[in-house]
Order: sequence, then C-alpha cells, then structure tokens
Amino acid sequence: MNRMLFKYLSAPAIAFALLAGFVAPALAGESPVVVELFTSQGCNTCPPADAYLGKLAKRKGIIALSFHVTYWDYLGWKDPFGSPKSTKRQRRYARQFKRGYVYTPQMVIDGQTEIVGSRSAQIDRAIARAGERKDKIAVRLVEGADGKVRAMLPARAASAKIEPATVWMMLIDRSHTTKIKRGENGGKRLTYTHVVRTLRRVGVWRGEKIELELPVTETIPGRRDACVVLVQSDKTGRILGAALMPF
Repeated sequence: MNRMLFKYLSAPAIAFALLAGFVAPALAGESPVVVELFTSQGCNTCPPADAYLGKLAKRKGIIALSFHVTYWDYLGWKDPFGSPKSTKRQRRYARQFKRGYVYTPQMVIDGQTEIVGSRSAQIDRAIARAGERKDKIAVRLVEGADGKVRAMLPARAASAKIEPATVWMMLIDRSHTTKIKRGENGGKRLTYTHVVRTLRRVGVWRGEKIELELPVTETIPGRRDACVVLVQSDKTGRILGAALMPF
C-alpha cells in the first residue's frame, strides 16, 4: 500500500486493507479505472464473469464493483444481493449506449465502454485504454478522528472543460460465497467480489474544490467492508474520478 494513503487511514483500516486484500487504487495525482459488472445469481452465463471480476479486483489501479440486478429473480432464485438501484443504473447505461435492452453479464469500463463480462481479452484492452486517460481528477477519501468519512474533490484548472457530474457513494462487501439452491445455477457454490450493497447520490461537482461528508453510518446499520466514491459526468456517463477506502 502506498505510504501516502497511510496518512489518511486509521490503524484498524490499514490492517484490514493488508489482511483482506483491498488495494488502495486512488493515490495523489492519479485516479483508478472503474470496472462495473452487472450480474445475477440467477444467470447461468455469469459465473465466469464473476470469477474474472475477482481477478480484476486484485489489480492495482482498478476499482472493481459487482452490481447484482433483479430481473433474473423470476427464474426461481431470488438473488440476495439484487437491488432495484443496480437494475436502474444498468438501464441508464443501456440508454447511454443506445441499447434497447439490458443483459448479464455486462461490464462497463470507466462509464464509457461496455463489453460482455466474460470477454476478458476485450476487457483488458478497454481497461488499458481507460488507464491512459489524462482528464480524470484525484478523489481522496479521508476518515477523521470523529469516525466520519469525507470525500475531497479538487478544482479543475481554469482552462479545463467542465462537466457537471454526480457524486455517487457505494458501500461494498469484500466477498460473499453463496450456495445457490434453485434456478439456472442451482446446486452451485459461487463467490462474488466487491458486492455493492448501497448506492446513493451524495452531491454534485461542477469543477470546484469541494468536501463532502459521506452518510456511511446513516445509510445502513453498521458498516460494510469499504466505501467507494465515483464522480460521473451527467452528460456522457464517463467516470471523471474515483476512490476506494477500506474500513
């Protein structure tokens, strides 16, 4: 873990990050590539993509997120991590990419490229291209002595193009293993990585330097394993900056 992040994490958070395998991808002066997987325990083509997301989550410079959708629940197995908000987010991407439908497994890279989640070679190329972007901002997440978590967003240079953006907060679980009893994956025992449990709009960024207090404890009882913040263009859907903080 980069020494610069130790300045902003408590000792328990540092220990958890080292032991649990969370990588600190958002360091000063850089911003990670965000990979979103839309998946479901009720979809029999999703397990290879779920496994690949687990590998991506271990790579430095990537924030990997698993969004479980709800529209496969009718096949006889209700995904315990399925969320209408995840389904709504995917449908928003469908409109952005001018698709008349949603599907799983789908990976979205930095909010600007969508690929079938099992096509690892294409995904790797898209991640490499996204990693070359120079227009992203460095988001910092800071946990104070009071236990409150704040997101610090820098100002754009006066000459830079300003894209009004939504600031999203997500609380995630590091991993879950589920024995699936019914549906297309019935009888399988599958593991999911960086499962999004809470998705919430927490602010708007218009190119100015801002500090946002995050409702980490207000959103759900207790805490999950980590907090993620995404700054996403309202016009294009591109991820303009992101950060992950393990608890």
